[in-house]
Order: sequence, then C-alpha cells, then structure tokens
Amino acid sequence: MKKISSVEEYIENNAHFGEALTILRDLINSTELEETVKWSAPVYALNGKNVVGLGAFKKHFGIWFFNGVFLKDESNLLEQAQEKTKGLRQMRFNSLEDIDPNAVLAYVKEAIGNQKLGKEIIPEKKGKTVIIPKELENELKANSALFDAFKTLTPGKQREYCDYIDSAKREATKASRLEKIKPMILKGVGLNDKYKNC
Repeated sequence: MKKISSVEEYIENNAHFGEALTILRDLINSTELEETVKWSAPVYALNGKNVVGLGAFKKHFGIWFFNGVFLKDESNLLEQAQEKTKGLRQMRFNSLEDIDPNAVLAYVKEAIGNQKLGKEIIPEKKGKTVIIPKELENELKANSALFDAFKTLTPGKQREYCDYIDSAKREATKASRLEKIKPMILKGVGLNDKYKNC
C-alpha cells in the first residue's frame, strides 16, 4: 500500500470511487470527529480515540467502525471485518447508489455516542509464560550468577533463549547452544539484540 500524507491524496489514489469517498468524507466531517491519516488511510477520531475510517479497494469501498460491535445495526448494514476481529465492523458499498446518507450519518453519530460512553474493546495482552527447557534449568540451578542474570532479562529475551535451546533436536546441539548463550546471559543481552540494533 502506498504511503499517503492527506485524505485528498487517498481519494485521488482511489479515483474509481472518488466521488463516493468524498460524499462519505463530507458526511463524517459534518460531525465533531477529527480527520487524520493513519495506516495510509483516512481515520476519524474523538479525543484521540479512533472511531471510524474510510477504505477503498478494487471492487468495494466503505466505512470501518473501530468499535462497531457496540452499534445496534437495526438496518443490518454492518459486516464483521474478519472472523478474528472482535470490535471492528464495516459498512461496505459497491457503488455510489448504495450510499444512504441518512443511515450512514446515523451510524456515525451512534459510534460517536458509544465512544463518549467509553464503549470500546480493549485488546487483550497475551502474556506468554516462559517455559525453561530442562538443560537451561539445570544450568541455572547450578550457577547462581547465571540464575540472577537470567531473572533480570525481559520475558521476551528469556523466551528467545529458551526457544533457542528447546528448538535443537540433538542433545549435543543443546549443550553447545547452552555454552554459547551463558556469557550473553551474564552480560544481560538478548539472543537477537545484535540484529535488532541494525
């Protein structure tokens, strides 16, 4: 997707739906929402919180409601974006004639009302537990300095080391990998830090 710097540029790049996108944009801009560009697409926010967005594709265009799951959808105009999306809903159109300005505005205003009420899906933080392979665990038990250094690492760095040992198929490989990472752990660096700082 080409990076854009303005909503005008987005509409220009999607000229096949230019007139329709302009109508939707004008409807949304008639509300109190603030127009921004995020993820190279028009997004409309209230007090810094994303409420709706505009999107155009080859054969359709539409409005994305970031917390659309809370909309009543009495006119049955919304679709779930993907199975895995919890809050996002979309109002999809194939042509200019599909747009009912009154319905669009009613949905946008309801979305604004929901945002003011604080109705939003908060993404769950997936806390992955660190499973320490027995080879590393034995080494940590035998070496208190290594144990202390390992515990000060972030969970992500701990996981990298554990996965590195665990992914080796042969015992000899596990042992050689363990010898390689011990000085790194003692220095407090992550397994892949040298690549991340490039």
